[in-house]
Amino acid sequence: MSRIKEFNLPDLGEGLTEGEILAWLVKVGDVIELNQPIVEVETAKAAVEIPAKWAGEVRSIFHPEGTTVEVGTPIIAIDTDPGAGPVPESTTAAASADLPTPSAASLAAVQVAPAEGMVEPGLIGGVAPGGRTAVLVGYGPRNGPAKRRQRKDGPPQQPATTPRPTAPAQVTTPVPAAPVAPVSVAAAAPASVAAAAPASVAPTVNGNGRAGGPVLAKPPVRKFAKDLGIDLATLTGSGPLGSITRDDVQRAVDGSTVVAEPLAATSPTTSTASFGADREQRIPVKGVRRLTAENMSRSAFTAPHVTEFLTVDVTRAMKALDRLRDRREWRDVRVSPLLLVAKAVLLAVRRHPMVNSTWAGDEIVVKEYVNLGIAAATERGLIVPNIKDAGRLTLRELADAMTGLVQTAKAGRTSPADMSGGTLTITNVGVFGVDTGTPILPPGESAILAFGAVRELPWVHKGKVKPRQVTTLGLSFDHRIIDGELGSKFLRDIGDFLADPEAALLAWT
Repeated sequence: MSRIKEFNLPDLGEGLTEGEILAWLVKVGDVIELNQPIVEVETAKAAVEIPAKWAGEVRSIFHPEGTTVEVGTPIIAIDTDPGAGPVPESTTAAASADLPTPSAASLAAVQVAPAEGMVEPGLIGGVAPGGRTAVLVGYGPRNGPAKRRQRKDGPPQQPATTPRPTAPAQVTTPVPAAPVAPVSVAAAAPASVAAAAPASVAPTVNGNGRAGGPVLAKPPVRKFAKDLGIDLATLTGSGPLGSITRDDVQRAVDGSTVVAEPLAATSPTTSTASFGADREQRIPVKGVRRLTAENMSRSAFTAPHVTEFLTVDVTRAMKALDRLRDRREWRDVRVSPLLLVAKAVLLAVRRHPMVNSTWAGDEIVVKEYVNLGIAAATERGLIVPNIKDAGRLTLRELADAMTGLVQTAKAGRTSPADMSGGTLTITNVGVFGVDTGTPILPPGESAILAFGAVRELPWVHKGKVKPRQVTTLGLSFDHRIIDGELGSKFLRDIGDFLADPEAALLAWT
């Protein structure tokens, strides 16, 4: 049995197909223990830490941070018996038996750095950590012979059975078929080759020092430049064979690099404002944001939404919260108006169970449990973790559960299980100073309540206009399940509780 074991990215729940590597918690050479967290991965629902399946020594890390990896793809190799000495060649060969072997033609097409005499580590066909064949970032090796795309500016690729032709001394770049001036031909090359190009032709030299050829850069450098919006073709490389390095890209960002420009005359600069890509930012849609977009689009165009609003005088509720905070057993508990809103929703569901249901095509599923979702805005986007069976909790238990839920969400540690199975949701838009909104239903739920900001406003109280604490509630519901009467009664009960919590508790419980 091989000592070297490759750990594949697991399915983290509910059929997730990919994840982005946020941070490696170990490095090559580290000795790790069983179930030790080794990598932090962001899925479409949350950021989670993945533990090691085996104890041992880290031999290889296959994907850098920031790479999106499909489920089932190897991400790390672990030597499960590092104390047994060097890994035998047979073991290494067995661990890499499934890796493709580059053909002779593909190896011949790879440019060789004169200083090293071999393919530069990290390039396609080169050696990567752990003895693997380097591949493009984010793609694992596949069975079968390696294939290389034919160069557009060079001669046709030779069959694998044809010996590699002998090139002129120190020629590092094939001479283009078109009559353009060669760039990297050494002095030993025939003089007629250099004289073949007319002096009037001035080709654009790109980042690898070749006329019209592809830019030479490692895949991580390409990704780094793409994320920063840098066009590699405009840079002059300082690496082997004129390749673009990470430092070249960074200098371009800092404005301290010499950018390669065409030798042809350019149009004079003007003061006209630019409206092109140089003044645009492109943000990849992935992870939590992609899942939110898919869910909202599906819900908005599947469930017929209706939204109703209710403005409530919550002065008595705010005073009740102050009295609650003064009690000895509640002094260490986080008490907020959202706590009373959650309690009001749970009590109103008892009076109107149909609100807590799901449309299932040919039937309506009414649920006797309430998994109460609390929408939370995080750095990675909007998530809606839920409190399981919240209707069974006391007010103190509900307060503790909400505090833990919000803290976990802000820390980015919410698990996929905590965000699945929700039945009813509250979104607290009031924390942003907004009065209310028309929230979109989470898929599978029939109602969502928006809780607006609590403001001091003039209000008619006992026949006189007085300053009172006022808020506005917005209830969106699925009109296939909840008609106007049921939705109005449910919203009215929530408002009645917030207007006078003590009286509502005495009347309903």
